[in-house]
Amino acid sequence: MKVRQLPVIASLLIAGVVAYTQLPPEPPAATTRAASAETPAAQGVPPLLKAWQEGRGDLQIEGEGEVVKVLKDDLKGSRHQRFILGLPWGQTLLVAHNIDLAPRIPDLKAGDRVSFYGEYEWNEKGGVIHWTHHDPANRHPHGWLRHGGKTYQ
Repeated sequence: MKVRQLPVIASLLIAGVVAYTQLPPEPPAATTRAASAETPAAQGVPPLLKAWQEGRGDLQIEGEGEVVKVLKDDLKGSRHQRFILGLPWGQTLLVAHNIDLAPRIPDLKAGDRVSFYGEYEWNEKGGVIHWTHHDPANRHPHGWLRHGGKTYQ
């Protein structure tokens, strides 16, 4: 390297350092991840789908689906009317409706639409919704089912 080139190289290095320090700082990685984590919700991902994808439960959820299958009642302990709902995005959901505390949905059949509000518990098959009734002790949010224009709670 020739001695005459040193001042030119030094000037270029100094200019590069000055230019670099003038750039706006990049956002921290956590901010970037938080923004991308919020993106699905902004795009309209239903809370129930998000909870299932994330393996989360113990959540109060409202939704609606189509009855895919009516199951036999669970008669062990508190009695529950059980049926499976198909949700618009392909997930299925077991509904366990306590018929000791709330009226049964009569004449429920595949193809019927049912709206619900209750507590969601995760499982790999799509999850379970329960607490679809009032809480006589008032310690838990009251849930409900709606079918054919009638509310069952």
